[in-house]
Amino acid sequence: MQPEGEKTESPVPVRKKSSWHWIMKWFGVGVGVAMIFVAGVYVGNGKINLAYNGGANKDLPAQLDFASVNKVYQSLKDNYDGKLTQQQLTDGLKHGLAEATNDPYTEYFTANEAKQFNSQLNNTFSGIGAELGQDKDKNLIVVSPISGLPADKAGLKAQDIIATIDGQSTTGMSVDEAVGKIRGKAGTVVKLGVIRNKSQALNIDVTRQNIQVPSVESKILDNNIGYMRISSFSDDTSDLAKKAADNFKQQNVKGIILDLRSDPGGLLDAAIKVSSLWVPKDDLIVSERGTIGTDNSYATGGNELHGIPTVVLIDGGSASASEITAGALHDNKEATLIGEKSYGKGVVQQLVNFNDGSQLKVTVASWYRPNGQNINHKGVNPDQTVKADPDDKLGGPDAQLTAAEAFLNK
Repeated sequence: MQPEGEKTESPVPVRKKSSWHWIMKWFGVGVGVAMIFVAGVYVGNGKINLAYNGGANKDLPAQLDFASVNKVYQSLKDNYDGKLTQQQLTDGLKHGLAEATNDPYTEYFTANEAKQFNSQLNNTFSGIGAELGQDKDKNLIVVSPISGLPADKAGLKAQDIIATIDGQSTTGMSVDEAVGKIRGKAGTVVKLGVIRNKSQALNIDVTRQNIQVPSVESKILDNNIGYMRISSFSDDTSDLAKKAADNFKQQNVKGIILDLRSDPGGLLDAAIKVSSLWVPKDDLIVSERGTIGTDNSYATGGNELHGIPTVVLIDGGSASASEITAGALHDNKEATLIGEKSYGKGVVQQLVNFNDGSQLKVTVASWYRPNGQNINHKGVNPDQTVKADPDDKLGGPDAQLTAAEAFLNK
């Protein structure tokens, strides 16, 4: 299933030793196009020395020798049967420098790519406001139209099969490919050919709009169990999670389920504040080690939910900031983990903004759980493994949520 959406805080100035005048840390990972894992934008706090040169690359020359690059450039200029621009070639060089690291998390973004990246990070996008998936026959379906948004207003319903998008058949089309075609500029129309109840053919036009999806939803389940779902760690997460926590306290819930399944991450600061709803002040949440030295992050206080029996639901789509939160609650003995092993993203990226609006996202460190473990490529293991049923997201029973309720009802 693919929701259409993802955030960054305003960067904080740090010591200016170069043109890198604003700096942020970002824990991130990408898995194809279907999921963009954004695991923790960490706003710089002045501890980062931009002139640091004690890493593995200190022996590289101060400047690159571009003589051989110019030879390739001349060959392209003289022989390529196609149109090239200077900007296109310059951007290609910059992309190539980042790709030369062979690190999937180190990327160069042009100004336009950076804008798109930050829109995703902000849970802001232009689309129709519907979660899409596939049924057992691989048909593209509407899992759920979001109430009040264009898909809902246009009349799309859960379980509708989307047969065509702007006249193109969706047969064999992946969910992420379909999402890419449905999204577009706000105010434009996407034409959907829909099959309802496997028999009724409909043509539905939906006008796209700019959408920002709240990152937290909460409710009270049967037997007075509080349920909090975090879809990404965004800049609204801390406040929304705090409101949910206050409501749980007022309702005197007997237990809490924190659902981090398919949560790709987000702001590190949000992960620390969410963890601090349970973890007592000054207890360790996460630590980092890398070219920028060692930095420890501790609970900030509050701990409104400390001592309330809690289950954290995780799965293979839980990454970075989600894994930080799950690990922090588990290692501080605040929660039991149920579900499936998480993704396993344990390295740190630093986001550097340039004057032309372009950005470099570069791996600078690894992060560690309070128990000292780095989970990169390993993931966080649940205390109780419960496999998800493929039909869970299509209206069937949620085996993992049921297991969490059963655990708390004991």
